[in-house]
Amino acid sequence: MPRKKTSSKTVELTQMAPPKITVRSKGLTEKQKDLVRLSLDDNNKIIFISGPAGSTKTYVAVYSALKQLKANEDLDLLYVRTVIESAEKGLGALPGNIDEKFNPYMAPLEDKLREILPATTGIVSDLIKSGRVQSMPINFLRGANWINKIVVADEAQNFTFKELTTLMTRLGEDSKLFICGDTLQSDINGRSGFKEMFDLFNDEASKDKGIQCFSFGLSDIKRSAILSYIIKKINSK
Repeated sequence: MPRKKTSSKTVELTQMAPPKITVRSKGLTEKQKDLVRLSLDDNNKIIFISGPAGSTKTYVAVYSALKQLKANEDLDLLYVRTVIESAEKGLGALPGNIDEKFNPYMAPLEDKLREILPATTGIVSDLIKSGRVQSMPINFLRGANWINKIVVADEAQNFTFKELTTLMTRLGEDSKLFICGDTLQSDINGRSGFKEMFDLFNDEASKDKGIQCFSFGLSDIKRSAILSYIIKKINSK
């Protein structure tokens, strides 16, 4: 029987030792610490994080994920987004294979990794090359089964209820799912399922099963003072 071919990329990932992760300690607010504590609790498997732009939803999710990757080398980080564009006018078809097409949507994750991990070690590149950090569009999740994964689903206000159902039902053993969304910034014309799903699981019965719903508010915006003013102004419209 002919020997099954193994791609050079697979060999490269197999031979590469897992990079050592050092999470830079930063001054977290009490609200951020509350979310990290929820995230590190093994009983919590799915965590919805709702909040306005700049309120550190993705930052704390990635921070918590890296803390868990540091503690357990069997875990990987998977970043999930939709390929919906956030501008009124689209760029059209992007060139390249699926990895190349999705690469622009991974930029927010790479920004957070560089903010949290040591800047001089090249660890962000190493984590991606080794396969410990991966990304995938939500459009390609059907049939997936996540084992030993910390999944960060970002910009979830652009997921439909059906897509969120697909996302949540991929969760397997020893895995955890963060679902981050901002109800003010949906780009899918009223079809967002994020708020409906958040409200559906925002009860004591869901908490007992390990599904937590966490909200940041206007006072939690850390990106800039002007952003806080902008969000307040838009909300008052």
